[in-house]
Amino acid sequence: MDNDSNTNNNNPGNNPANPNQANVPQAGEVVYSSAEQTNNPTEFVSDIISLKKILKFIFGGLAIAAVIFLVLKVLLPNLQSINPEKVTLTYWGLWEDKSVMEGVLSDFEREHPNIKVDYQKQDIKSLGKYIDRLTTRISNNAGPDVFRFHNSWVVQLKNILLPLSLDAVSSTEISTQYYNVIKRDMNYNGAYYGIPFEIDTLALIANTDILKAAGIDTPPSTWDELSKVSRQLTVKDDQGKIRTAGIAMGTYDNIDHASDILSMLLVQNGADMRNLGGATHKNSVDALDYYTSFAVDNAVWDNTMENSKLAFAKGKVAMMFGYSWDLIDILALNPKIQIKVFSVPHLPGKGTTIASYWAEGVSSKSKHPQEAFELLKFLSRKENLAKMYTAQTKVRLYGEPYPRMDMAELLKYNNLVYPFVLLAQDSVSTPFASTTFDDSMNAAFNGYLADAIRSINSRALSSASAIDTLAQGVNQTFLRYDK
Repeated sequence: MDNDSNTNNNNPGNNPANPNQANVPQAGEVVYSSAEQTNNPTEFVSDIISLKKILKFIFGGLAIAAVIFLVLKVLLPNLQSINPEKVTLTYWGLWEDKSVMEGVLSDFEREHPNIKVDYQKQDIKSLGKYIDRLTTRISNNAGPDVFRFHNSWVVQLKNILLPLSLDAVSSTEISTQYYNVIKRDMNYNGAYYGIPFEIDTLALIANTDILKAAGIDTPPSTWDELSKVSRQLTVKDDQGKIRTAGIAMGTYDNIDHASDILSMLLVQNGADMRNLGGATHKNSVDALDYYTSFAVDNAVWDNTMENSKLAFAKGKVAMMFGYSWDLIDILALNPKIQIKVFSVPHLPGKGTTIASYWAEGVSSKSKHPQEAFELLKFLSRKENLAKMYTAQTKVRLYGEPYPRMDMAELLKYNNLVYPFVLLAQDSVSTPFASTTFDDSMNAAFNGYLADAIRSINSRALSSASAIDTLAQGVNQTFLRYDK
């Protein structure tokens, strides 16, 4: 029994703990330090509070961001659409008085109550240097937002014109419903730079009383026929002075649109308008020879005749080439004159004529380009083109022929206007456009062309030499303006 007692007394588990004795780990026992064993409730609660603050901060930031997004993307645009910024567009027109434009512009302002249009008609004839004034004002940030320009000026004005937005191209249907000549003229390097509200073409205008008196029922349809008929119609006195000319053709200074007429001959004869002295040199020479033959050999016209349009109105010329607006001038001078409009003569299979018209564009310096494009889109709607035409007929005989192919039939009832529209299907533009009053690129081109015609009339140069000189001047002018 004593041995059992000793054994039990030696069992550590039965010995009372000694507070002064360190705990000695036994084999296989894991002992934690006092720091690891300590569980402080205060520190644990503090950690939870800190986490809640972080989460609250994160969710608060997300909420603020959501509110900002809502304001910027939803509320502000809606508020702006309700009360958009007030904008004034300056619009430079050329031919139409404010009274003609105010109706359709008022319609635009009603549809866009935040936009006011300040239409200003520019006196291009009296003031001249329109392009210089336009470019200077725009360069100084004092120019118009929208302005009118000639179809031959795109190359020259491309740096101050803003390419049409894709929305404007789509809305106006310029690439699908406008005549091909317009699509070519308004497009530069793949972008459209303007929208025309009209089209005009060069046509043959005849005094039917003179033709009937000579027994001619139908006008000449080829250039050979034109030569014969014009000589048949020409009346001279005993001294050989022309009393009635068969056609106004052959000189430059007293013929309206001499440069357009010669351009038409050059194009129909296959001349390269940008390189008249190149591979198509002979084509150019032949066209110049034909044109000047009317004032040189057995002349039907000469430099002693008065201005062609005035002479035609007075019944002193049987035929002339002109645009639709020429008829308005002629009938204003002589309301009783009997006129009929015909297609231009042509070479076999080549009936091309010249198109000369005006378009509207947006300034590259406009502070309100979006609103300016809205104006162009509005004015180019079919119903608004028709409104402008109607307004124009209240101040003159007829309005500007429509630039859209799908509106041609609306003018079919008008025997004076419709022939010009029909010719638009097969028309091209020319750098030698007349009556643009630009004092710039067109004036330079026409100066060289005028010299070529005069040199043949005076027999100072051969046709080949005249074309060489003309070609050199044309090349220099293109290099100057097509940059």
